Amino acid sequence: MSKLKNKKAIITGGGRGLGKATAIAFAKEGIDVAITGRNEAVMQATVTELKTYGVNAIYSVFDVGNYEEVQAGIKTIIEELGTVDILVNNAGIAAFGSFNDMDVAEWSQIMQTNVMGMYYVTKEVLPHLIEKNEGDIINVSSTAGLNGNANTSAYSASKFAVIGMSESLMKEVRKNNIRVCTLTPSTIASDMSIELGIANKDSVDSVLQPEDFAELIVAGLNLPRRAMLKSAALWSTNP
Repeated sequence: MSKLKNKKAIITGGGRGLGKATAIAFAKEGIDVAITGRNEAVMQATVTELKTYGVNAIYSVFDVGNYEEVQAGIKTIIEELGTVDILVNNAGIAAFGSFNDMDVAEWSQIMQTNVMGMYYVTKEVLPHLIEKNEGDIINVSSTAGLNGNANTSAYSASKFAVIGMSESLMKEVRKNNIRVCTLTPSTIASDMSIELGIANKDSVDSVLQPEDFAELIVAGLNLPRRAMLKSAALWSTNP
């Protein structure tokens, strides 16, 4: 029996891609899962699939970049789950373009979703973990948060910020027996990467898959509580 069985998890952006793969991996471990997102039809379908693993699965529709929506959504989720043990901050958006050509509103939206969204959700979940004196927070950054590249200024800036926020939080809440892990995967064949044209869904043997990412998260959670995966960069073996 998995030692994670009956834990309660919240996964933002959990309806598809990396979030969905993580939700399925959690359900296989016996973890009850709440997913969030903006597309209700997608989340309904994912929740139906999650329930086939015999776990409690629910969803909440809200935009992580809207604090009032986050407050209401997280409150409802925790009331339904009864508690929360694990938070996966996965929700994010991306767009690429030169520094001058990218519209100011688009640049700002990337920062609002990827940085402020993670802050808002964590701010609402963290008091519950502190009260329990135990928990896990997994924050999804990117290799784009380790190195900037041409035409990625907004996305890289957001993911650099995620790393700084996540590592600062890790040092702040270790005393509360809360593990904070920062993940920096390279290109994964997720729905977003495929839509952006930077990954091919058919290249299963040469590009990282969402399931690989989910496996890493589960492995980190299964570590003894005395051990913490502070950060990890997931890369494909194919150059």
